Amino acid sequence: MALASMKEIFERMAQNGQEFWEVVLADDMEERQVSREASMAKMLTTWRAMQESADSYTGRKRSVSGLVGGDGMKMRQYNFRGCAMTGGYVSEVIAEALSMAESNACMRRIVAAPTAGACGVLPAVLLPLCKYEELTQHQLLEALYVAAGIGEVIARKASIAGASGGCQAEIGTASAMAAGALVALRGGENEGEQIGHAVAMALKNLMGLVCDPVAGLVEVPCVKRNVIGAVNAVSAADMALAGIESRIPVDEVIDAMGEVGRRMPVEFRETALGGLAATPTGERLKRELTARHGN
Repeated sequence: MALASMKEIFERMAQNGQEFWEVVLADDMEERQVSREASMAKMLTTWRAMQESADSYTGRKRSVSGLVGGDGMKMRQYNFRGCAMTGGYVSEVIAEALSMAESNACMRRIVAAPTAGACGVLPAVLLPLCKYEELTQHQLLEALYVAAGIGEVIARKASIAGASGGCQAEIGTASAMAAGALVALRGGENEGEQIGHAVAMALKNLMGLVCDPVAGLVEVPCVKRNVIGAVNAVSAADMALAGIESRIPVDEVIDAMGEVGRRMPVEFRETALGGLAATPTGERLKRELTARHGN
């Protein structure tokens, strides 16, 4: 039985004495009819793919359009010079989000979490954390299961696709997944409740975000929105861990996000007909790229 709501996950946690990640693991085993070992082996492959993508980033590649590439390295160098106002972990989150999202635009291997366009958010909050805290491989896999469970619920109750729900469905979902994963890594006695509050706050902060890719490419403004999603996830997780609660229950927030997506005009749902794509500069870039590639 696929996970239909966050409430269902919380109920299973209480009934079976399981942690959030264990509920998601059990669901995956049942859904795909695989063993615990096989499920965890696949998740380990996912984690290693994120690590490999980050480790192999050099900042030298550019997308075919020429609109994207190198910004992740610029941010890393800026951080290295000690110029970043954020500093430490958050500045590395920003650099990693840029790097990973650029990798997608440059046709490098990434992990869609939950989509390719939002691939930079989850690894951006997890990979730098490994430098600041002693995290075991198993802890990181647990966090990935938490993220996966959150993504599954949002996909079932609302949407994870920009074409149907706007960027709130892609970057918003990725941010919620990342916020929940961070809380799980730091979770205390009220881990389940805190994950729920983190997810709700992350989604609320990005609700209504439109999908308006310039020239129809998942590059501008998509890459930089991965940064916003990642930093939003960190702030939502910290708020939840501090005991701050979402006044609107998480499942209601997810339902509201789905409703906003359904009511969103088609121009703002990955059609490149509105928003930044329809600005004078956006239209000019589209004409130049069309002329260059003869489409």
